[in-house]
Amino acid sequence: MTIATRRIKSSFTAGELAPELYGRADLRAFENGARQLRNVVIQPTGGVARRPGLVHIATLPGQARLVPFEFNTEQTYLLVLTDGRLQVFLGDAEVASLPAPWSTAMLPQLSFTQSADTLLLFHPEMPPQRLTRSSHTAWSITPFVFVREPFHNFARNVTMAASATTGTVTLTASAPVFSSLHISRRFRLKGQRVVIASVAGPQSATAVVEDPLEDTLATEDWQEATFSPVRGWPVCACFHQNRLVLGGSRDAPNRLWLSRTGDLGDFDGGTGLDDEAIEFALVSDQVNAIRAVFSGRHLQVFTSGTEWMVTGDPLTPSSIQLNRQTRIGTAVDRQVPPVDVDGATLFVARSGRGVHEFAYTDVADAYQANDLALVARHLVRDPVSMAYDQTARLLHVVMADGSIATLTLYRAEQVTAWTRLETEGAFRAVAETEGRVFALVERFGSFRLERFDATMGLDAALAGSSFAAQDRWTGLTHLETRDVGVLADGAPRAAERVQDGAITLDPPAATVQAGLPFQHVIEPLPPALGNATASAAAPLRLVSATFRVLATPALEVDLGRGVQPVPFRRLDTALLDAPPAPFTGDIALRALGWRRDAMAPLWRIEGATPLPLTLLSVTTDMRISN
Repeated sequence: MTIATRRIKSSFTAGELAPELYGRADLRAFENGARQLRNVVIQPTGGVARRPGLVHIATLPGQARLVPFEFNTEQTYLLVLTDGRLQVFLGDAEVASLPAPWSTAMLPQLSFTQSADTLLLFHPEMPPQRLTRSSHTAWSITPFVFVREPFHNFARNVTMAASATTGTVTLTASAPVFSSLHISRRFRLKGQRVVIASVAGPQSATAVVEDPLEDTLATEDWQEATFSPVRGWPVCACFHQNRLVLGGSRDAPNRLWLSRTGDLGDFDGGTGLDDEAIEFALVSDQVNAIRAVFSGRHLQVFTSGTEWMVTGDPLTPSSIQLNRQTRIGTAVDRQVPPVDVDGATLFVARSGRGVHEFAYTDVADAYQANDLALVARHLVRDPVSMAYDQTARLLHVVMADGSIATLTLYRAEQVTAWTRLETEGAFRAVAETEGRVFALVERFGSFRLERFDATMGLDAALAGSSFAAQDRWTGLTHLETRDVGVLADGAPRAAERVQDGAITLDPPAATVQAGLPFQHVIEPLPPALGNATASAAAPLRLVSATFRVLATPALEVDLGRGVQPVPFRRLDTALLDAPPAPFTGDIALRALGWRRDAMAPLWRIEGATPLPLTLLSVTTDMRISN
């Protein structure tokens, strides 16, 4: 007996599902999910659209870190940090370049925070740096100055004595303390400060007294500067309630420091007045290194093993409260700063297999950390960079394998959909400024700065136009000897090879896009897996498939006999070089043949034509033989 059935897939809002879920047809995500979604993005209404292409901006000297810098709503910059250098881009143009104190090896662990026209950069092996903008082309990098620095005793049960109470004195410790790196660094004895002038040995040093000492007796009440070449520098920072918050250091990994209110360089706790600096440790059953601090509804602290909430309205030495919330942990091999999405803080799990949403719930008066990648675990593997595009509402997460997992997230509409973006080469980093998403891409042995552009259908692409049609187009040195895709006067052309930085077109064209093609794939889950009434071994025949598209000039579909272009209209021989007209409506295609493979998809959209594509729904008519 043959059973006729019709199925309508009108939503892809669950995104691409992990293979481990192919047997879970009972899940709601299964109905709205897909087997493959490559180089496409999910729309909140349920449709799927081909991703924007990438416009080429610059070739970089090497590995880089991308940092957004927003001076005001009209002036947003992209900072490109490379080995010993900082490049500043405004729009797509480089406006400044200056030497910098970091190396390539330090880039993964660099963290940053911004206030007004100043950006602070941190690394556990580098003194904090202050980047300041004076004008579009005038930028400076200087060490951040601690007006009053914090102190800490790193050597318990060790006594120290001074040979005198004023002038130049000799400090003697009961155990090894001093290092040559302590020279010019401060110590405190019973709260009074001295500056190390020279070091004679691990237990003896010469110091200049800044505050007269009480006496010359040996005491355990001494501390050294918390941040120094000996003890390391702050790991991360943020601004919260008009204080600069520093999180962790190499030798004090679980401590937090909050500056004096309104004075970002003063970290002296003083006598504990409400506006004075605050310092405390995250005390728990294990020492968890602080990896990020984030200013949200509360001060949020992300460590290698737990997440914390710091409360106090306002935060003062007497009102501050610390509460552990969840036990997920944050990545430790590199800095992937958390991002805010609709009031929730998204962070990368230490396992490298999850992106969690740290969200406060009024009912529980606590934070929860839901895993947004639970049903797409195969796409999230070792994230190395993350940025949120507020305009398109897309979260881009760059993976160590060079792909990007892109999340469409609409919490109220229950849309949590992942897709995978790929390119010829590898994505290495991503950053967003005012709705413009920049990517660091490694191609052909070099690093390039590129930007997602909805008007582009190719990668590493450049576009040009002229008043009159011309056959030679230059400016493609970054793609030398490569075969590139071409869009001429809006119509796709055959691939052309770049020679001497140029391509030659026949016939000539007045507008051209040239770049690397990329393949998009839309493949549904196998039908038998989602149909509990059908036997997995029962023969199945696809009678027809109807694709509803929106403003789509070109579509290529595989119904089991290979990928074939869909003829939207009859092509007149006189119009072969004319740009295809966008089509909106239904395209019905007939199919032939019975199938027994329950894992084989009924249809597949695949192509590299550099034109827009938006798929709204697919209706399939099938016959099943029992």
